[in-house]
Amino acid sequence: MTLDPRLRRGPVTVRPPATSANLGPGFDSFGLALELRDEVTVEIIDAGLEIEIRGEGAESLPLDDHHLIIRSLRAAFGRLGVQPPGLRVRCVNRIPHGRGLGSSSAAICAGIMAARALVADGELALDAYGALDLATELEGHADNVAPCLVGGFTTAWQQEDGVDVLRLDPADGVSAVLFVPSQPLSTHVARGLLPKDVPHVDASFNTARAGLLALALTAPGLEPSRRRDLLFAGTEDRLHQGYRAPAMAASAALIARLRADGHPAVVSGAGPSVLAFGVAATPALRAAEYARSGVPGTEDGLDWGAAELPIAAGGVVVDDDQAGQRDG
Repeated sequence: MTLDPRLRRGPVTVRPPATSANLGPGFDSFGLALELRDEVTVEIIDAGLEIEIRGEGAESLPLDDHHLIIRSLRAAFGRLGVQPPGLRVRCVNRIPHGRGLGSSSAAICAGIMAARALVADGELALDAYGALDLATELEGHADNVAPCLVGGFTTAWQQEDGVDVLRLDPADGVSAVLFVPSQPLSTHVARGLLPKDVPHVDASFNTARAGLLALALTAPGLEPSRRRDLLFAGTEDRLHQGYRAPAMAASAALIARLRADGHPAVVSGAGPSVLAFGVAATPALRAAEYARSGVPGTEDGLDWGAAELPIAAGGVVVDDDQAGQRDG
C-alpha cells in the first residue's frame, strides 16, 4: 500500500515522564516533571489497529479507539491534516494510574508527540505551542501536560490565544519523594469536592505561597536549611487540599505527619499520592519508615510505596530511526 507522502511508517518510540501538579498552592498552574517514564512505540501499518499493553492498566485499559493514546494520536494527526491507514501501538506503562502522577497527561503527550514524529513536517505543522494547546484541550487543564512536554518546574496559564508556559530548573539538591498508595482515586471525584467560590483571604494566602514556592524551588545560592524552611512555608495551601481531604483521609494524615516532622509535603495532583520535597545537606526524609509504619490513628487499609525520584530536566523524549533522540 502506498502511504500519503507526508507519513513515515516508523516505528517511533516516545517516553513521557510522570508529573506532579499543584504542588500545594499552585492549583491548576504549577507542575513538576519526574524521572519515571512510560514507553510508547507507534508504527503506521496498512490497515487496522493493534495495541499491546504491558505494566499498569494491562488488564483494564481498552484495546480499541477508546484508548487515550489512540484518541490523542488521532487528534494530533487531525491537526496535522493527515490520518494513517492503520496503527500498531505498544505501551510499557510504569506511571501508576489514578494516583495523581499524570498518567493521563503522559498518554496524551505520548500520542501527540508520536504523531508529530510520524509526519514529515510534523514539527512545523504542529509546533510546541500547538502541541501544548492540543494537549490542554484533551486533558482539560495544563498543569500536568506542560511539565510532561517540557520538563522541569512549570507554571502554565491561559491567555486569549491559547496556553502559555514558563519552565524553570529546580535548584541543585532539590528532589522529590513520592508516597504512592495501593488504591487509586478518580480525578473527577477529587474535583467534585471543590467549592465554586473561596474566601478572598484564602486566595490571597495562596498567592503569597505560590510566589514563595517558585522562588524556594529555583533560586540559586540559598543555604540548604533556609531553602527547606522556605519550601515548607511555600507548600501551604487553602484552595484545594483541605476540601479534598475527606476523599483521601490517609493521604491527609500522612501529609500532616510529614509536616509535623518539618518536611514540605503536599498532595500530588488530585491525589491520593503524596509528594515531599527533599533538600540535600538537610536532615534526610526516611521515606521507607513513613511508608512502612502507616498513618497512626487511621484504619486506611492501604499499602504505601515510597521512592525518591529525580526531577526530570526534559519532557517527552522522542526516539525514531530517522531523527534520533530529542526532547519534546
